[in-house]
Amino acid sequence: MKTRLTLLLLTALCTPLPGWAQTEAAPAPAPAPAPAAAPAPVSSWQQCAQQHQDPVARLACYDRWVQEQGPAAANSMPAPAAPESTTAVAPPATPQARPPDCRSGPHTPLSRYWELEEGSDCGRFMIRGYRPISLSWIQSSTINRAPSSPTPGHSATSESPYLTQEGRIQLSIRTKIGQGFLPVENFGGSDSLWFGYTQQSYWQIFTPSMSRPFRNTDHEPEFMYIVPTPLGQPSGWRLRYTGLSINHQSNGQTLPLSRSWNRMILMAGVEKGERFTLTGRLWNRITDGDEIDDNPEIDKLVGRGELTASWQVNKYNTLMLTFRHSMSSDANGSTRLEWLQSLGDNERSVNASGLRLHVQLFNGYGDSLVDYNRGRTVLSIGLSLVDF
Repeated sequence: MKTRLTLLLLTALCTPLPGWAQTEAAPAPAPAPAPAAAPAPVSSWQQCAQQHQDPVARLACYDRWVQEQGPAAANSMPAPAAPESTTAVAPPATPQARPPDCRSGPHTPLSRYWELEEGSDCGRFMIRGYRPISLSWIQSSTINRAPSSPTPGHSATSESPYLTQEGRIQLSIRTKIGQGFLPVENFGGSDSLWFGYTQQSYWQIFTPSMSRPFRNTDHEPEFMYIVPTPLGQPSGWRLRYTGLSINHQSNGQTLPLSRSWNRMILMAGVEKGERFTLTGRLWNRITDGDEIDDNPEIDKLVGRGELTASWQVNKYNTLMLTFRHSMSSDANGSTRLEWLQSLGDNERSVNASGLRLHVQLFNGYGDSLVDYNRGRTVLSIGLSLVDF
């Protein structure tokens, strides 16, 4: 009896009460999240192309469409268009008209020659013509067969059988080496520094017995500083430039025929329209420091200044007249008259050709440096190249 009562008590203690089972039971697991909805099927690739806002979504749309269509669809599907850019595309640039040539633009002759204005500026270190490059036949009234000088030891000891007919070759170029040194832009352009070189040779081409020697060759390097100074003058003339030059001239020979001198030159130019120009140069001789002067009183004979007038008769013909004077009671110097006719032109050409038929008549001293003290008259006919 006691044993049965003990078992019943243990059974009652081990059996949980009904309320305890509801409160102490373990919490039920949370329901699993619903699976994400599958992307809607893509009916056509045009549907993907309409997604402009999100390039990534559009690319994913294309990939999904390919998977749905199968491998064969990739070969027939057009390539996706590139995303539209929000940046406006600039229209193609309109070709600009070619600027006028600085050497033949709508500027006056002196402006083109010295590049006095912005539109006539050809830039630095461009090779340009200075004096005409010419090849001429000449006939002179006399020929200096034994050049002489008052300085002892500067006269030829014998005569050479030169002829009064000979050839003459002149080479002359220049280049602008600098500009804009002074604030003169208000004058319409900028100041400029030039270097020029001229070489003139007399060639005894008609003397085969003497092996046709060069009778004399003069070398003339020069530095020129030009300032545009456009000032109005009476009767429609206009001052265009002023300048300063340092000039050396030498025939490069040894004694007794050595001749040379140095000059400081002031210059200016005026013009009237396209047809008339007037340029002037005044110089002062600079001693070279030698105790012996190769050619004494050369400035009194050749002159101390020159004035050149040019008349553009028409498109094809130009007349030029140059006076040199000693500026003293001894009226030495020279006169040079020239006519240049353009060759190679036609009625359709806008600018005259640079090639000219050149006829020149010279009378006075200084036609060549070795003849500085011998006056003569020289007629020359040939071809010249100008304005290049």
